[in-house]
Amino acid sequence: MKIRTITCHDVYNLGASLQAYALQTYLESIGNEVQIIDYKPSYLSGHYQLWGNINPIFDKPLLKQLYLIAKLPERLLSLKRKTIFDDFTKNYLKLTRRYHNNDELKQDPPQADIYIAGSDQIWNTLYPNGKDPAFYLDFAPKGKRRISYAASFATKEIQKDCHDFVSQMLQGLDAISVRERTSLSLLERLGIKDGVAVCDPVFLLTKEQWEKSIPATNNKDKYLVVYDFEHSPEIRDIATTLALRNKWKIYNIGPFKESYAHKNLVNIGPLEFVSFIAHSHFVVTNSFHATAFSLIFNREMCVVNRKEGINERMASLLNDFRLKERLVSDFTDTLMQPIDWAPVNQQIKVLAKASKDFLCKQMEKCEA
Repeated sequence: MKIRTITCHDVYNLGASLQAYALQTYLESIGNEVQIIDYKPSYLSGHYQLWGNINPIFDKPLLKQLYLIAKLPERLLSLKRKTIFDDFTKNYLKLTRRYHNNDELKQDPPQADIYIAGSDQIWNTLYPNGKDPAFYLDFAPKGKRRISYAASFATKEIQKDCHDFVSQMLQGLDAISVRERTSLSLLERLGIKDGVAVCDPVFLLTKEQWEKSIPATNNKDKYLVVYDFEHSPEIRDIATTLALRNKWKIYNIGPFKESYAHKNLVNIGPLEFVSFIAHSHFVVTNSFHATAFSLIFNREMCVVNRKEGINERMASLLNDFRLKERLVSDFTDTLMQPIDWAPVNQQIKVLAKASKDFLCKQMEKCEA
């Protein structure tokens, strides 16, 4: 079967690249011909442009100028990171031709038997992609099956001025699945009564499959991983306390350096990121996908809330695995207690099977 997916696959974010790769890989493994639609509208094309600005929070005249000046040194140092991501996209993601807007997609849509929107924060209305009809498969030809897989709103509520738009867009889908279980009630408020919750695509691949994909390591250090999007003082304090108590080194994985880390790994690719988590002793993060890979590889971990209001993703994930005590704001002795991984591993299998069943059912309907 010919499948085309659409997601934010090329935004120089480790989790975004990995979830796109995982869904592609799983769908191919069950005999499908898969391509990711190479959709790069202007609002997703400002990464690593020295004077580009893609964060709508700072898109105000004076604030924007100050923001760009403050970001310039960091952007000059991070061009190598762009090359690493571009190489991953070229070598691991199978893409259609480039599209720049929804009108282009409508005029010449990539041909497919079924179109899939997802995964990740494609419906987050805090950002432009959540307001873009393309991420709701508006462009797909009539009569073709349109579904979402593990799409995320990222928040408990969407922007009020987007309610009617999102509701209308969702009505055009044949089947809707979301990543966060808490989003099911949001779907109901948007008029969708038959939505289902599925797991993030990274869980569709087993630990053993990921181990075959990641690079080998000769590293002998005992270390914990920090993956922090916000220079969080809470993450700093937790990481330094854990490292001191256990005589571990601190490995900080981008997007920027931390002075308290023994190593700053700001220029690593997606599969190297997975490898560093897989071989760590502990993970301290405010990232959804760092949390997900900690679960897959049974790494001790804790999650710190982020300030930007998209914590629903991590809370929902931890609740799925009955690990909500791992969502913390400071160091507690609970973090020194090992996680019981047997029920976690069983739950991964249960969620992955149900999610695979959802996808297979949709493909069967397409063939009928």
